[in-house]
Amino acid sequence: MTTEATIEQATIDWLTDLGYKHQLGTQLPQNNTDVVLKDQLLQFIQQQYPHIPEEIQNLAVAEFSNNAGADLEHRNRTFHLKLTKGIEFAYEDASGKEKAVHIYPIDFNNPENNTFWAVNQFSIIGKNKRRPDIIIYINGLPLIVFELKNWYDQNTNIKEAHNQIQHYKKDIPLLFEYNAITIISDGNEAQHGMFSSGMEWFAPWKSINGKDTVQDNDFQMHTLLMGLFPKERILNYIKNFIFHEDHNGSLIKKGAKYHQFFGVNFAVEAAKKSVRPFGDGRIGVIWHTQGSGKSISMAIYTGILRSLHELKNPTIVIQVDRSDLDMQLYENFILAKDLVGEVQHADSTNDLRQLLSAGAGGVIFTTIEKFRLKQTTDEALGELEHPVLSERQNVIVMADEAHRTQYGLLDGFASNLRKALPNASFIGFTGTPVDSKDADTQEVFGSVIHTYDIKQAVEDNATVNIFYEPRLAKLHLWNETIDDEVDAITEDVEDNSNLKWAAIEDAAGSEDRVNKIAKDILNHYTNRTNTLAGKAMVVCMSRRNCVKMYNALTALEDCPEVAVVMTGNISKDPIEWNPHFRTKDATEALKKRLKKEDDPLKIVIVRDMWLTGFDAPCVHSMYVDKIMKGHNLMQAITRTNRVLKDKKNGVIVDYIGIGDNLKTATSKYTGSGGQGKPTIDIEQALELFFNQVEICKTFIPKTIDYSDWKRLRDGDKVLLVKSAVNHVIKYDEDANNFMKAEKTLSSLLSIVKSQPEIQDYAVDVLFAQHVSKALRNAKSVTSSRGEQKEKIKELISQSIDSEDIVDVFAMAGIEKPDISILDETFLLGAKEEKDGHALKIELIKNILKDEIKLRLHKNIKKYTSLREELEKVIDRYHTNALDSYATIAELIERAKNLQNDDKRTGELGLSEEELAFYDILAAKKEIVKEEGPIQDIVHAIVKAVKSNLQLDWTKKENAKASIRLAVKKELRKKVSLSKLNEILEEIMQQAEGQYSEWSA
Repeated sequence: MTTEATIEQATIDWLTDLGYKHQLGTQLPQNNTDVVLKDQLLQFIQQQYPHIPEEIQNLAVAEFSNNAGADLEHRNRTFHLKLTKGIEFAYEDASGKEKAVHIYPIDFNNPENNTFWAVNQFSIIGKNKRRPDIIIYINGLPLIVFELKNWYDQNTNIKEAHNQIQHYKKDIPLLFEYNAITIISDGNEAQHGMFSSGMEWFAPWKSINGKDTVQDNDFQMHTLLMGLFPKERILNYIKNFIFHEDHNGSLIKKGAKYHQFFGVNFAVEAAKKSVRPFGDGRIGVIWHTQGSGKSISMAIYTGILRSLHELKNPTIVIQVDRSDLDMQLYENFILAKDLVGEVQHADSTNDLRQLLSAGAGGVIFTTIEKFRLKQTTDEALGELEHPVLSERQNVIVMADEAHRTQYGLLDGFASNLRKALPNASFIGFTGTPVDSKDADTQEVFGSVIHTYDIKQAVEDNATVNIFYEPRLAKLHLWNETIDDEVDAITEDVEDNSNLKWAAIEDAAGSEDRVNKIAKDILNHYTNRTNTLAGKAMVVCMSRRNCVKMYNALTALEDCPEVAVVMTGNISKDPIEWNPHFRTKDATEALKKRLKKEDDPLKIVIVRDMWLTGFDAPCVHSMYVDKIMKGHNLMQAITRTNRVLKDKKNGVIVDYIGIGDNLKTATSKYTGSGGQGKPTIDIEQALELFFNQVEICKTFIPKTIDYSDWKRLRDGDKVLLVKSAVNHVIKYDEDANNFMKAEKTLSSLLSIVKSQPEIQDYAVDVLFAQHVSKALRNAKSVTSSRGEQKEKIKELISQSIDSEDIVDVFAMAGIEKPDISILDETFLLGAKEEKDGHALKIELIKNILKDEIKLRLHKNIKKYTSLREELEKVIDRYHTNALDSYATIAELIERAKNLQNDDKRTGELGLSEEELAFYDILAAKKEIVKEEGPIQDIVHAIVKAVKSNLQLDWTKKENAKASIRLAVKKELRKKVSLSKLNEILEEIMQQAEGQYSEWSA
């Protein structure tokens, strides 16, 4: 049978194919207490630097062989910096003239100038004598360690390989001072990582070239070696894709995953072609999903760009659209200073201008709003145009999560940025999809360079899966008296539509409802944390509701420590809210507490804060009582998807919606079976044996030729078995039947093994046994993971403490749900799936209500009526006036109406903000006297409104008068005089709804 040694031999075979030299450790002339092959290292230095004195060559060997540091992690960092950045040596030449030479122990630019050895059977003596399976030596330096387990032993797994590495660190720590990459494998799986990392940070390498579909059914060791270990790639990875973060003296070593390696390298090649003067300055877009290491990719990319000879010491401007994201990314770059060097932060507009006007080079962080024009002061007039700060062509702007702020190229901050840096080049990094509304992305940044979506990230364990649990809370928004009550409160207000909407929204904060949700949250969180330690976030729709939720939660027995995170306005907010207001430093301290697993702060309640740009891997649950959409929803829910130790998933629990009429259903699963063994004689056994061979062969495709099995290399055998496993494992029934067939075959073999007739079938039996053992191992791993996943899902509480809190899955009879919140096909799925109808209706309804809420201020006239129409649809559903099919169809039709507005703007040549004004004029075509398209009048009206906006203008009568006058001038002679005031009021009403929160 194949053993651990054959996996080792297969690995060596493939490394040999890549040009590595196989070397037996037993044949090395080496002292086993030393791990550096100093003769090899000296030979390389003499070859690379032949003109320096011999004493300097020997000194270099000594420097690269001895590492300073208080512990193993610090000594590893010391060596890695020497390895990648080289060491400078001063000396005198033969004439006594002082000289200096910068020596690298590896020629990173010319791979063939280095020696690559794959060494096995090399014993090292430390605290104990240990023999790692394979060590990769480059120029005599032990940079990569492989620890391999037997693929065909179902009692071993990859965790044992990782555990063995931990013992090696204790027993032979000297080896790991030089270690760049550690590889662990049980044959079935092969993963790479850093020697100091926990098992959760090791990962497979799933692509050979980074462009094709990931290799999900590959033999992982083969893909890892072919994808990462070609000489040029492994040197690139070691030099540019590994770094140490210093967390107050505690080091964390990090290395890139395959999507980061390929994505960054593609972006480097794009930069070489696109950066001026080589191209038009549009490098492209990298889309790597939230939580998959986008910040690390940006830091690695920055480090490589700074080292490119072609770019001549470029200036890298890291630009974000919010100050909190700015600081988080800045702090990440500071941690990655081994890669990026020194980083500067622009604290003000003047600071930014000074930094950009300086000489070449460096990394500068800024928010886009710092590209503002200077305003008029007592001392000087303001600016009409942003000054040019640098005309250099080697300025590269990296925009992080800044889709829309980059599109105002004619006016605004983005326009100012381009005027300030007219020859700069641009690349965008995003964690959310570039959707149809971001159609300008290609014009601004260029095409998408590399994509790593959330589905792939979950499959790779780069992020954990997010499961969705709808525990919908009754929200009685439309009682008969609420409008009258609001009218009574606002009787002196001319237009109370916005106030009325706010009052309806605030009904979600009713004391009874909040108390019941708080109790449900605490029960759910307690059950989840009984077996899975972690923290939670609660998202409420208003600051008032955040405080109410805090009061309700903390009033419950056994509630852990809870905090509200929100901004405050001490001139307007109730005094009771004061305990929740914090300084910037206090908020940062609270953030650090939430990130610490063992800190007693367990739950935070937020409205908007910490829903983007905030990483706390220990957060595994989010309780949502706020409507969110698009990018905001994606960013919020991914607070729960960060990887941490045994965390297998994040859970989103949704309380927005109605579940009154969900019908209960039951699902049953039963299974039974039996088997027996006949008693047979030899003749019968032979006949059954021959038949069983043929049965086993029917599962193996004829294209898999194993006739030369006995003379194949171990590596080729492994690939052949993997091909067969891939085919058989596709269907559980086939896999189970094959394993049963092979088991029967092997049982029969024990009876007939002495019969000469079976020799012609020896290869068939051997191959079937290998495939079956590999298949059992793969199936046992799958089963184990599946059981873990089911265990986590079962933690979801099914108890209902309040009749107003409806567990939708239980009501719908969906047992043990496994539904991702990101699965759009679930939300708008096929009508044939009957079980989820009521749930889909609720989710679609909430999406529509979200759309309506967000669009209401944009077109009050239209969407007020649509809101009313939607509620009629829901009422009809509640009274069973419509069946489920018709309701879904009608709701989807409403969704299409909303989407059609986006199309109309393009067809009419209008912006989104102009569309509502167009609807006002189009409804009164008969009173418009002007020849030509109405759009011309709309353009003029919107320009007139926006030209006269000022801060808090809706509260200033003179400001409103200025706008009214400007609009009236545009309408005069174009609209019937008798109808002018009527249409003017509608335009003003729309302006107030649309621009009420305008700020300079």
